[in-house]
Amino acid sequence: MAEIKSQIKIENVVASTSIGEELDLTAIALAIDGTVYEPEQFPGLVYRLKDPKTATLLFRSGKVVCTGAKNLKDVKRAIKKVATEVEKTGMIVNKEPDIKVQNIVATSDLGIEINLNAIAITLGLEKVEYEPEQFPGMVYRLDDPKVVVLLFGSGKLVCTGARKPEDAERAVLRIMDKLTEADLM
Repeated sequence: MAEIKSQIKIENVVASTSIGEELDLTAIALAIDGTVYEPEQFPGLVYRLKDPKTATLLFRSGKVVCTGAKNLKDVKRAIKKVATEVEKTGMIVNKEPDIKVQNIVATSDLGIEINLNAIAITLGLEKVEYEPEQFPGMVYRLDDPKVVVLLFGSGKLVCTGARKPEDAERAVLRIMDKLTEADLM
């Protein structure tokens, strides 16, 4: 599996948590540089960090969604930084909240061009959506791990819906195994 690990690149980790009971988003927007709060457009405050490069959405309820991180370590760092900055405004926050990964998006490259028509038939039409006139990729829904993989004729693929990096790795391995068994790669 080490060979596959190097082929899989995590592009985005989306995670959520709660850092407090109630947040005064207007006060946060006024006190912290790098925030955008336009309640008439969107109910949350957007706080962008340069390091780690993330965007965190804060809601009045205390709920927080962090996106853009490349790994869980960066998610934790971003949320801790955001909580520390919010605490400086005088609000009571939890700086060690329970963080839940909602989605991991990863990419990989099989290294060869693939025949999506043959693959769609091989993988089973009940698990596949492939309409090349509508979209150049094939959508493949796996049950274990429960993820969705977009395969492209170039051999590139995008895995979404994973909750941990290992799920993306397992999905790519399963696809490679199926394609190898069917002599399609």
